Amino acid sequence: MQNRELSWLKFNERVLEEANCEATPLLERFKFLSIFTTNLDEFFMVRVGSITDYLLAAPDSRDTKTGMTPAQQLAAIFAAVGPLYRLHDRSFEAVAKALSKKGIARCQVADLPEKEQRHLEKQFLKNTLPLLSPQIIDNRHPFPHIGNKQLNVAVTLRHKEKICFGIIPLPPMVERITFLEPAEDKALRFVLTEDLLCHFAHLVFDMYEVVERTVLCVTRNADIDTEAGLLDEDIDYRQHMKRVIRKRLRLAPVRLELQSQVGDRFVKYLCGKLHIGRDQVFLSRAPLDLSYCFALEGKLSPAQKLELLDPPFTPQRSALVDPGESMLRQALARDILLSYPFESMNPFLNLIKEASYHPSVLSIKITLYRIARQSKLAEYLIAAAENGKDVTVLMELRARFDEQNNIEWAQRLEEAGCHVIYGTDGYKVHSKICLITLRDRGRIRTITQIGTGNYNEKTARLYTDLSIITPDLSIGEDAVEFFKNMAMGNLFGHYNRLWVAPVSFKQSILARMDEEIANCRAGEPCGITIKCNSLTDTEIMAKLVEASQAGVKVQLIVRGICCLTPKVPGLTDNVSVVSIVGRFLEHSRIYCFGTGEFTRVYIGSGDMMTRNTEHRVEIACPIQDKELKARILQMVHVMLGDNVKGREQQADGTYLQRTPPADWPVGSQELFMEEAVAAAAKPAPPVKKTAWSRWKGRAPFSWFGR
Repeated sequence: MQNRELSWLKFNERVLEEANCEATPLLERFKFLSIFTTNLDEFFMVRVGSITDYLLAAPDSRDTKTGMTPAQQLAAIFAAVGPLYRLHDRSFEAVAKALSKKGIARCQVADLPEKEQRHLEKQFLKNTLPLLSPQIIDNRHPFPHIGNKQLNVAVTLRHKEKICFGIIPLPPMVERITFLEPAEDKALRFVLTEDLLCHFAHLVFDMYEVVERTVLCVTRNADIDTEAGLLDEDIDYRQHMKRVIRKRLRLAPVRLELQSQVGDRFVKYLCGKLHIGRDQVFLSRAPLDLSYCFALEGKLSPAQKLELLDPPFTPQRSALVDPGESMLRQALARDILLSYPFESMNPFLNLIKEASYHPSVLSIKITLYRIARQSKLAEYLIAAAENGKDVTVLMELRARFDEQNNIEWAQRLEEAGCHVIYGTDGYKVHSKICLITLRDRGRIRTITQIGTGNYNEKTARLYTDLSIITPDLSIGEDAVEFFKNMAMGNLFGHYNRLWVAPVSFKQSILARMDEEIANCRAGEPCGITIKCNSLTDTEIMAKLVEASQAGVKVQLIVRGICCLTPKVPGLTDNVSVVSIVGRFLEHSRIYCFGTGEFTRVYIGSGDMMTRNTEHRVEIACPIQDKELKARILQMVHVMLGDNVKGREQQADGTYLQRTPPADWPVGSQELFMEEAVAAAAKPAPPVKKTAWSRWKGRAPFSWFGR
């Protein structure tokens, strides 16, 4: 097995490789550079922060995969990150140079004509200097608190024989980019604010000589215990989470980034003040925050957009949905599978919108983990509550870095009359489930939706996810039981069809693996195929090793962390691991057991990580419809054969570009999938009219104007 943290760094290296892909448009390559830095930021805040805590609290503890202590893990991480910075610098330099040739250039003030320098200086003195809060650091001016991920300009100053240091925080109210007048070649030229501060630092500290200068950024531990203090009496959970968010800004530093080389004395001084080691200091020639790349899009000409960006992508209409029919009626008639972002999320949103006013609908219940800042779904839930529906929202306020957005939506939903609950102590509710209950011709019916990704209209256009909408009565009964258990804080309820962590998700996966091992030993067809974001659960990995040793073909599609090493003789000979990193974030979780037409297929919210299988509330749902199951198997088949963005892990832990054999086999399973996919592509079948179909497209007046 491999160390989790080092495996993640290999994943981020694969993200960085996308920035070097010449087949990708230039500005999209720039975005991958930004994603790489954002990923690394979160890695230090969460994972390095967590291991740092372990170093203090349990220095002799051991990683369950490799036996490394916290100190050994940190040393290995810092050693592995340094080369990534150098790779990132080279990639940034190549992309920036190529963009400059295309008329998009970041400029240094010193390289501009004298006339433009004077103009920038006047603008700096007039518009920027009054907003700055510079500080020298000496006996009377203590070292200031540097906020998490806040850009600062740090300088060494000399006054006569005195040497001191100074800090200029980048004001949040100042625009990050200053665009220059187009040159003769009409190039889009700009200067970054931190570069302006560096260049004009002598105007800020005008009584000093500026000896050296750099841009610095401090990354702080953000791995906060969100449960601490919750046992206090009369505590308001939303207020508690607000305090947690504020606390994150002041936690201990875990990394210092510098944008240019400075002297040893300066670095030693900063390390001493921040209480970090020299191995936690990283030099980046590229800007420390590359998010400004997204602001450049709005400045591009139509011709530049065509050349430098991916072609606009519009999700297609699902062949299973008739846009002219009521979504409630269609959802009651058959199972519907949606595949984001290739298909639109609108059918699900329209289902909730229609349910919000239809007189037959009694209640809507849903779990929310991450939702958009401007969320149609939340607005429809609010409308449903205002229209007299019983709306229950299980809002997870502990979704890391989305806490503030979730707090604000929870308050709005509650004020609108929704019943808002917050899950249970110690277990994040990461499941994606929605339950609509209605009365149809005198009987109670349910529509259950279960997905692999969040109810977020924005990410549904960027992440690959699956969503199943089913009228199945037994699944609906499990969904009713789930929401009842969540309202009571019962994590260990009984479910017949759904796999729910922590009570039955992992246990069911292990049981299915055991069945495949038994089938293999009995000479029966067998196979295990899993697609997930990460694989770290030692018990699941041990079972996969056992399956491989028994002769079961194990195919894993793992985008990120994979602690199981494939192709190890005698252990994982029959295991293959493919990672796909490309334009869309591979986010769907699919679990397949068996081969051919009899493969059992499940989709769900949980990764193969102990945090998901044992310490979160997750849900997986069986796919029962023959055509929908075949469609998912075809998706998996395509991903396994990806020779463009797929990379296959080797026995030494490295990843190589994956190219399938020329004679890629087409067996019974593939033929079955092709036939079923063709059937699934047919237009949506007609839905039998019901007595309440006359309400289609109408809002009952009795709910309005009350």
